Amino acid sequence: MRIDLNADLGEGCANDEAILEHVSSINVACGWHAGSAEEMLGLVRAARQRGVAIGAHPSFPDRENFGRREMQLPLHVVRAGVLYQIGALDGIVRSEGGELAHVKPHGALYNQAARDPDLAQCIARAIRDFNPRLKVMGLAGSLMIEALRAEGLVALEEGFADRRYTAEGHLVSRGTPGALIDDERSMLAQLISLVNAGTVVAQDGSVVHMHVDTICLHGDGPHAHEFAQSIHARLQQEGISVAACA
Repeated sequence: MRIDLNADLGEGCANDEAILEHVSSINVACGWHAGSAEEMLGLVRAARQRGVAIGAHPSFPDRENFGRREMQLPLHVVRAGVLYQIGALDGIVRSEGGELAHVKPHGALYNQAARDPDLAQCIARAIRDFNPRLKVMGLAGSLMIEALRAEGLVALEEGFADRRYTAEGHLVSRGTPGALIDDERSMLAQLISLVNAGTVVAQDGSVVHMHVDTICLHGDGPHAHEFAQSIHARLQQEGISVAACA
């Protein structure tokens, strides 16, 4: 058995290169919620040295709120922004002799697309028109996954080891107490339940069933490096290899 372990990097945190040692894919901030051209280049080089798959992490234009504020933008504006950000990272990856592997929307853009069919379709079509071979990560079981598959894209259903879920299978809002899991034992228990059983216990105690292809670790978390180490080690103990989705 194998699972992809991805991390959101290039967001101004000090642990990026250390986290790279434990993951199989990274999602690189493209400058709109965090990051810079220099950080993008540095991460691309470091990831290529380690054989880690590189993906674009586009967001709403919202550096002030780290891309976590919901926005109601015209769809043509969203499309242009997604294309702009993917194109920036793609150019850097190509200049280093690599190939962009995937896209994962960030923050509010990701969560809104999980429940808004028009936004999900807009993002899916932008990625398809940029490069239909790109894989795309979205919240497992969400409208985003449906939109990606409707456009003929490879959708990677994503689960979260360090976030609580609602009974509907969405992520609990970060502003809600208990939305983030900062206890290592609880985090690992949720990880193994997602990977081995395809289930997660929601915040209200109900059991949510979902298929996951990739597990996210937030690179900006206070325990990001320690969690990356413990996740990788626990997966190995379970006989599960960590590898990017082919």
